[in-house]
Amino acid sequence: MRAEPSDRSEMVSQLLFGEAFEVTEYSNKWAKIVTAIDSYTGWIDRLQFVSLGHIAYKDLQRNPAPLTYRAVTQAWKIEDNSIIYLSAGSSLAFLQGTTSYIGTQKFEIIGEIGETDHIANIARSFLNAPYLWGGRTHFGIDCSGYTQVVYRLCGVNLQRDASMQANQGQLVANLAQSKMGDLAFFTNPEGRITHVGIILNNGQIIHASGKVKIDLLDNEGVWSEELKRYTHKLKVIKRFL
Repeated sequence: MRAEPSDRSEMVSQLLFGEAFEVTEYSNKWAKIVTAIDSYTGWIDRLQFVSLGHIAYKDLQRNPAPLTYRAVTQAWKIEDNSIIYLSAGSSLAFLQGTTSYIGTQKFEIIGEIGETDHIANIARSFLNAPYLWGGRTHFGIDCSGYTQVVYRLCGVNLQRDASMQANQGQLVANLAQSKMGDLAFFTNPEGRITHVGIILNNGQIIHASGKVKIDLLDNEGVWSEELKRYTHKLKVIKRFL
């Protein structure tokens, strides 16, 4: 998803396989969309999606599709006998047995689809995934894309950006009262919330900063043993589980 209808424009997010959205505007080869799960807006290439009818779209909203939980899940595209690779959190729309139906296309899921796990295990499965602005997969992910996908795999839908996520959830008074799975939000020098991570036990936080990694967390913020300094200033803690 791009900020403007141009291949040169900033990537603001990514759509995963099977995710639904509404088209609000067309501009040449581009479509402006609003995502169904978080109402996030951006532009995508018109060749990158299949149009569904209004009834099918409403059915997806009423009956959310099962998700993939592994870093990569293979799917056999029956139409042309090819294999595609689905990232964690992909939506298996209109799944019947092991076949996902998107428009007139059929995708046979290869192997086990998987099932939900403890948030700490899901979070750790992304360790060392490289940082990518706008990314939402093991192959490249940003801080809020990371928390959004991990929580989605735990059955909780978060907004897309860290500043938006900070307006959700239940306020935790201080770090001492935090629990594993709470989200910690951090500010930049101007005081704006620009970073988020998942609190672990023993004063640790897992977050996407350069890559998905585990750092130390105290009342001041994130301490990087690698850099020997604080990298992010703690602002607020929220609970969602």
